[in-house]
Amino acid sequence: MAEKNYYDILGVKKDASDAEIKKKYRKLVRQYHPDVSDDPDADNKIAEINNAYETLRDKDKRAEYDAMLDNPFAGAGGAGGFGGFGGQSAGAGGQGGFRWEDIKDQFGEGEAYGGGGFRFDDIFSAFGGGARGQSQQGGFRSQNSQGQDQHAEIAVDLASVYSGDDYSIKLNVPVRQPNGSVDYENKTLKIKIPKGITDGKQIRLAGQGAAGIGGGKNGDLFLKVKISHADNIRIEGADVYQTVNIAPWEAALGEKINVSTPAGSLGVTIPKNSKSGSNLRLKGKGIPAKQAGNLYLTLNIVNPDVSSEAAIKAYEQLKEAFADTNISR
Repeated sequence: MAEKNYYDILGVKKDASDAEIKKKYRKLVRQYHPDVSDDPDADNKIAEINNAYETLRDKDKRAEYDAMLDNPFAGAGGAGGFGGFGGQSAGAGGQGGFRWEDIKDQFGEGEAYGGGGFRFDDIFSAFGGGARGQSQQGGFRSQNSQGQDQHAEIAVDLASVYSGDDYSIKLNVPVRQPNGSVDYENKTLKIKIPKGITDGKQIRLAGQGAAGIGGGKNGDLFLKVKISHADNIRIEGADVYQTVNIAPWEAALGEKINVSTPAGSLGVTIPKNSKSGSNLRLKGKGIPAKQAGNLYLTLNIVNPDVSSEAAIKAYEQLKEAFADTNISR
């Protein structure tokens, strides 16, 4: 076989592990990304790389492909040296050629309302080898098969996670025509953000993935939730940590203050002699998941401005009052 096989294309050995194949695939796709590569043949190389990966990433496809390598005369070879694998010409814009625009336009830029954003989660793994008018899955696809599932990410406000909310996103989605070609149409999808969903969970939109083939069902669209929040907040699972500024006298004397939190405005009592960096736990006030998380208020003591004469005098009196205090440094 004069043509390079899929292992050669990816630059891995025939006994390479799935992890090695995936790692090399990602490296090559980034290397030949049209936005960074000066290679005039980048589109064709991307097509080869994707066709190879779509076969080797699948256990059954890889086994059949290996069998064909071991017995090359068992079937007729096509473009790329192996009939039935990939099934796509490498010519950009040619007969079934891979086009980078198809990836970029698959969902459009995506707009979200109600504070959420939409972007690709992993553009390289979300789209395998694909071409207009042909199977986006490569070889081993029947004439009546389901479209490929797609994966993306949606940004959701923390407030929406606490209460549940409705979002809308605009997508430019592929629609397969009766003649086998793929056209694109704008579609607005309404999404229900479940109350208590945590960071990294996925929302499945049935039938909103890649178009099916030969009357087959469309794939599904999986939206990975990324919770957006203020800079003074961090999230660990269902637990929420929020930094709260307090005055020195509130920390020393202990006072009840009102704090605006994702769970609403809450009255909180600051214990006497509180230290900066200590946490106050509000049980069950974290993300209201199936098992509600806790809300931790991290105290941050903030010194007031001392530019006025009255403030300077007050600090001098404070210094005299605590003249016998030893501070470990």
